[in-house]
Amino acid sequence: MTTMRIDLNADLGEGFGPWKMGDDAAMLDIVTTANIACGFHAGDPETMRSTIAAAHERGVAVGAHPGYADLMNFGRRPMAAVAAREIENLVAYQVGAFQAMAALAGHPARHAKTHGALGNACASDDVLADAVARGIQAADASLAFMVMPGTATERAADRAGLRPIREIYADRAYADDFNLAPRSQDGAVIHDAEQASRRVLNMVENNCLTSLSGKTLRVEVDSICVHGDTPTACAMARSIRRALEGAGWTLAPAG
Repeated sequence: MTTMRIDLNADLGEGFGPWKMGDDAAMLDIVTTANIACGFHAGDPETMRSTIAAAHERGVAVGAHPGYADLMNFGRRPMAAVAAREIENLVAYQVGAFQAMAALAGHPARHAKTHGALGNACASDDVLADAVARGIQAADASLAFMVMPGTATERAADRAGLRPIREIYADRAYADDFNLAPRSQDGAVIHDAEQASRRVLNMVENNCLTSLSGKTLRVEVDSICVHGDTPTACAMARSIRRALEGAGWTLAPAG
């Protein structure tokens, strides 16, 4: 019998100095992978190191979560003028910094995943997605690239020879191009844990994404993301984990 395995990940380490965001300790008891901010959209060296160490204690895999240099807007403001070379630099710089903190914590990185507006931009643009892939390669070509299936990031991982981790979102809806729908759009952000759990089961069991308008796309799914910066994040992650395990899935880091 084939074992059904799936990864459950969250974006963590998004505090800054004394300011905390989300309950990282509780989330690390639920998820199997943590994507940790690298200091540009959130985070700082101590937050990175301590979050990596906490993940290590729990056997949770870790990866770098680079974003735009935009602390004021949490990396969620679109920046159309950022060129491909700048994105290479942003990604390589942040992944390299993450690697250093991971070495100090004794828990090596497995992957890199773009954050927020940077992730949305490169999912819709092959040139920018290739720039992200080059940045990851420059820092450590052995890392996997966590991608949105069916978008430019998955194609970029393939072109660069990086192992893809195909990720779906539990708490975000999809536009017709299967990038994330803008947060300003009705229904784009899902707050109800039971609704999110039903969506996740449908996506992983049918290998299919459905946009807000009803358009569908067949995909492979390796990992499920729950954002860690909302008040209901832990409750949602617990509900999703219970639903997956109840349906016979084994939760483990991707790959």
